[in-house]
Amino acid sequence: MRHADTDMSPALELWQTEWCPASHRVRQRLTELGLSFVVRQVPVEPDARVEFEHATGHTTIPVLIAGDEIVAGEQAILTHLNRHFAEPLDAEQQRAKAIKTKRKELEQACPKLTAATR
Repeated sequence: MRHADTDMSPALELWQTEWCPASHRVRQRLTELGLSFVVRQVPVEPDARVEFEHATGHTTIPVLIAGDEIVAGEQAILTHLNRHFAEPLDAEQQRAKAIKTKRKELEQACPKLTAATR
């Protein structure tokens, strides 16, 4: 298993969209692992996805290119990451920070709901 901070890590390229929950969870895991990665936005319109399909051989997101491997789908990507990269010591802190940030975003977006649940 490689550590996230080594230079031996393959180049990681994530084909995704910002609005996709599965893409979000993959980005979150990449961040937790402290990995550098390139984000490739996949157009919403199926006709505009020619570059994505050519690069990955897939039509659905997310897709991770890790060196010469192409890994498609959220669960397959998370399994690949967990198998090939060690979790850094501060991963739990990163998760707690992400939960706190999400809670704050939800509280700001839904103040009436937040008041009713306290």
